[in-house]
Amino acid sequence: MTFFSPASAFRPARLVRSALLASALALTGFAAGPAAAQEIRAVMHSGIRVLDPVITTAHITRNHGYMIYDTLLGMDENLKPQPQMASWMVSDDQLTYTFTLRDGLKWTDGQPVTSADAIASLKRWGERDGGAQMLFKYVESLAAESDKTFVMKLSQPFSYAIELMAKPSGLPTFIMPERVAKTPSSEAITDYTGSGPFKFVEAEFEPGVRAVYEKNADYVPRDEPPSWTAGGKVVKVDKVTWVVMPDAQTAVNAINSGEIDFLEQTPIDLLPLLSANPDLTVKTLGKYGYQTMARLNWLNPPFDKVEIRRAALTALGQQPILAALVGNPDYMKVYGTMYGCDTPYATEAGAEPILNGPQPEKAKEMLKEAGYDGTPIVLMQPTDVASLAAQPVVAAQLLRQGGFTVDMQPMDWQTLVTRRASQASVKDGGWNLFFTNWIVPEVWSPINNPMLNGGGKAAAWFGWPDDTKLDEMRVKFASATSEDERKTIAADIQAHAYEVVNYIPVGEYLIPATISNTLDGMLEMPVPVFWSVTKSE
Repeated sequence: MTFFSPASAFRPARLVRSALLASALALTGFAAGPAAAQEIRAVMHSGIRVLDPVITTAHITRNHGYMIYDTLLGMDENLKPQPQMASWMVSDDQLTYTFTLRDGLKWTDGQPVTSADAIASLKRWGERDGGAQMLFKYVESLAAESDKTFVMKLSQPFSYAIELMAKPSGLPTFIMPERVAKTPSSEAITDYTGSGPFKFVEAEFEPGVRAVYEKNADYVPRDEPPSWTAGGKVVKVDKVTWVVMPDAQTAVNAINSGEIDFLEQTPIDLLPLLSANPDLTVKTLGKYGYQTMARLNWLNPPFDKVEIRRAALTALGQQPILAALVGNPDYMKVYGTMYGCDTPYATEAGAEPILNGPQPEKAKEMLKEAGYDGTPIVLMQPTDVASLAAQPVVAAQLLRQGGFTVDMQPMDWQTLVTRRASQASVKDGGWNLFFTNWIVPEVWSPINNPMLNGGGKAAAWFGWPDDTKLDEMRVKFASATSEDERKTIAADIQAHAYEVVNYIPVGEYLIPATISNTLDGMLEMPVPVFWSVTKSE
């Protein structure tokens, strides 16, 4: 969707806004004035502190990963896997996968990318990604045949292997040098030698202020046109700088006045401030949006009891949360699927409790039957990410109306990202509940969806559901040989996940980006990338 309005409503205010922005922009390293030639200045949805895209699923770290690394495989706009760093062949018995690296791949230190690098990277990915953990249970060997060819042998067919390796988000298969990929997957890397279209300028990185990326002149893109994370990643600018502006109004003013070129997430309530500017385009980048959801901690009371998790599901509802988060019905959708609207496995199996809307009296009865003793729920609320700030506020109200005692604790998103990894008790700094968002292509199947992992404290995503039955069903899905069989199993998995309250989907929404008309070629995809983009001054 593109918004156009007469320029008269905008231009008289430009000088005023530029003056007001000068001090804020000085903190990010910019003066109010024209940008350096061929530099894109972008405000992303969050500042970045964690730079290892394997140890966290945080979207800002994933975005960073796509800047400086390439992936083994890619996924196109039709959700089909495509060769990226490597092509592949599968044996007739579906047990042997042979990968061949394409020509011209180099690290930013000038060394060639080899099979050893890809193998080490895949092994590290296999330790952290939920779907990859399942795949690697059946990997008998992963070995190099030459510097450019390596082979993965399985003990039994895993028909979803290639789709899993090609997925665009969650934990993509970012390829790192062998020496870096051998870093224990529980530790963050400190060497940012990349294989991708940009180079990370570590000397200019200021956490909470800015991150800087320069064109990787040695990167050799594929010949095909770009399509999502597949195809040619052709960089057409010299530099991209991510400027941190936690305050939404400041960011909107900055792009309105031309101080920045790209705003990843435009608050819906501030769209009128941008629609009057003929120098900007406001649009959603692709048809797939975000799913927002509540994640309950199975380790700590009271959500260690399934009956109390079900009461929380009954107390919440999608419509009031979406109304607070988005408000505009053009950008929100009530839908019970865990796999995302308009995806191959979309279903509303088991979703009746969340689709029926808040049922506080029923929730109270369920709590009484479950013996709830008033244990406070620690609900973490990020205050500096607009797309995550509203959900906890509304949820706290709905849960209290449903009989829960709620302790909502405000914090910045990076603090939440750190704290959510804690398996400690609440009194020792743990938690009970937080909200997060996933792009639909991250959750569109039971294997891709990071939340649908029953591996408990050792392997599941934050919240740590211990659910052997769920994982057995996911193995059946991964081994299925027909789409009809996959769809049936996916519906059964979702119904089970609602029954045990693996997580609570509270709706889907779109967030438009705002793009300066000096930029051209921004790809319409769920991950914001800057290859293919040109800038005119």
